[in-house]
Amino acid sequence: MRAEAQAFVDQIDAAMALVRRFLDWERALRRLDELNNRVEDPKLWDDPKQAQAVMQERRRLDESIAAVKAIEAEKADTIELMEMAEAEGDDALVDDGVKALAELAERADKDKITALLAGEADANNTYVEVNSGAGGTESQDWAGMLQRMYTRWAERRGMKVELIDYHSGEQAGIKSATLLLKGENAYGYAKTESGVHRLVRISPYDSAARRHTSFASVWVYPEIDDNIEVTYNESDLRIDTYRASGAGGQHINTTDSAVRITHIPTGIVVQCQNQRSQHKNKAEAYNQLRARLYERELAEREAAANATNATKSDIGWGHQIRSYVLQPYQLVKDLRTGVTSTAPGDVLDGDLDKFMAAALSQRVTGETVDVEDVE
Repeated sequence: MRAEAQAFVDQIDAAMALVRRFLDWERALRRLDELNNRVEDPKLWDDPKQAQAVMQERRRLDESIAAVKAIEAEKADTIELMEMAEAEGDDALVDDGVKALAELAERADKDKITALLAGEADANNTYVEVNSGAGGTESQDWAGMLQRMYTRWAERRGMKVELIDYHSGEQAGIKSATLLLKGENAYGYAKTESGVHRLVRISPYDSAARRHTSFASVWVYPEIDDNIEVTYNESDLRIDTYRASGAGGQHINTTDSAVRITHIPTGIVVQCQNQRSQHKNKAEAYNQLRARLYERELAEREAAANATNATKSDIGWGHQIRSYVLQPYQLVKDLRTGVTSTAPGDVLDGDLDKFMAAALSQRVTGETVDVEDVE
């Protein structure tokens, strides 16, 4: 087999091996059989909510398993056809086989990412909260860059972006902002961005042109519906109202329409000021609170499941997941995955898909991913 064809075969095998590992293949097959048996039971439909949950789980498992089987079968057929063509000296047919394997490898990578987004809330819409760290204008400008980056990334993927809360910086950028991204697998793609992001660059606000390090935190949590129960005590909440900030308009800076809710036991703070009435802002703030508490529960479950697999490097990095270094040439390095990229233009926006793909893969393998593996 030609070397280029073998490279595509290896790429397909690696992608499918990762999907099988993530799904826990044998367990997934048994679980699908169990779900098929439950669907055939007429009593299941006595509880519509339970039936909907079963059907959703069955659909996701069936799609993931079917995709793996289809790709592996197509790969085997293509290899067999190429071997016959090589034996007969039909170079044109061999070339067609190489093209088919290249297309199949591309499809396998896409299916790999889709399969990795099989978590409990991965398909949900998501909130993305960006807060500037210490450092004044530098950090506020960096937080503004991150907000624009996530907004453009979401729009490029066909998602709808709503600005829930916004506090502008004193000279540039933002102090904080909360976005609601609405689209397929929004939380699944964005969840790997949670953590502290660091920027090192020659400051445009420093007349001496010195290097500055800025920090901004990004927290990602899924929007949840009424099918997910989140319990908390109203007595544990502190609700504050304040005047919304903004460019102006009805009720802006004239009434205490903005709402801030603090969950005292956990220290979680959510706020909303984008609606014109205090009632609507409070409802949205409650939605954010439920989402934050649910995301906290998911994180605790994952931490418990991975407790025995924790490594020194996982503990050492803490929550800092990415370091950006901007110089005359633009360099971006993800501290977690080891992915490094140089590119002209807006590298922060253009390479976000690459970094997210690497982070998703690392959640399964626990290993760093070379840049060539995710391009």
